Amino acid sequence: MKKILVTGFQPFGGETMNPAWEAVRRLPDTIAGASVTKVEIPVVFGKGPEAVDKAIDEVEPDLVLCVGQAGGRAKITPEFVGINYADARIPDNDGNQPVAERIAADGPDAYFATLPVKAMVQAMAEAGIPAEVSYTAGTYVCNDVMYSLLHTLATKHPGVRGGFLHVPYATEQACHLPSSTPSMSLDMMARGIELGLAAAVEHDQDVKTATGTTH
Repeated sequence: MKKILVTGFQPFGGETMNPAWEAVRRLPDTIAGASVTKVEIPVVFGKGPEAVDKAIDEVEPDLVLCVGQAGGRAKITPEFVGINYADARIPDNDGNQPVAERIAADGPDAYFATLPVKAMVQAMAEAGIPAEVSYTAGTYVCNDVMYSLLHTLATKHPGVRGGFLHVPYATEQACHLPSSTPSMSLDMMARGIELGLAAAVEHDQDVKTATGTTH
């Protein structure tokens, strides 16, 4: 049986919940015939990646998906690329605020996700769940985790595929946000992640569809 590791972040930025973890913990224990292990990780530069690395060593998964919150986005967005750059607009949960720093001094400038992000989006969209490929994971802890994950897989766990996915604000959070703020139910998020993971299990190679942007 294949094994999937899925992580979700703790709350941050003054929020009392993080839809990433709330959606992840709703996932079934088996997806597309693969067992699923769910782990909550801290919103802290360095410590988030360390928690993912520890879980990889313990679980020995075939694929890894880390999930974070992208407040302001209206869709579930699998990330295409992680960059070797940290530039924090706000402090993390330990008060760290790196500015214009490389994540890995000896690492390449960027890594592309090794999960089939286009196939994942296609599976969600076909089920009526808003989703699209994103070409920036930001420069906060989400990108720190994505880049570090892909660096770890490339250097220590060849053959293991990995990637990152952002979810919108949950509807519960939107109650205290401006009326124009997009949100999504946790159940829809969890269903979207489940469908995306099923597509990742079933597709060794990504589908060839146009998902690029003009800006």
